[in-house]
Amino acid sequence: MATRTQARESVIGLLYAYDLGNEEIAKFVDEILEEKKIRNSQKEFALNLFNGTIKNIEVIDEQIIAFITQGTIDDVGSVEKSILRLAIYEILFENLSKAIVINEAIELAKRLASDGAPKFINAILDQIKKV
Repeated sequence: MATRTQARESVIGLLYAYDLGNEEIAKFVDEILEEKKIRNSQKEFALNLFNGTIKNIEVIDEQIIAFITQGTIDDVGSVEKSILRLAIYEILFENLSKAIVINEAIELAKRLASDGAPKFINAILDQIKKV
């Protein structure tokens, strides 16, 4: 059985594809999650996260823009942006522990993103959690 971390990692991949312009990815979410063996309650969790993030992407991006200290949202890498979008969605719209969400985002950034990403992501999420 897949873990929530694996479900989140799959959602980040879907959000990454979406960010690169593949808006049709939403039609294939079920198949992609099945391929990654994300099933049952974890599949529901992943679907909720993906759909919720896409539905609220404008609000989420406004939060990213508000707390970027250098550059613009377009300067943020797609992987980093996908991790941030997911974590911000969870912080703002889900009833989950903010500390757990932030820790998960940092750990996923260590595995999936550039070297400076964990620190960058932590700084933005730390500001959002205080709002």
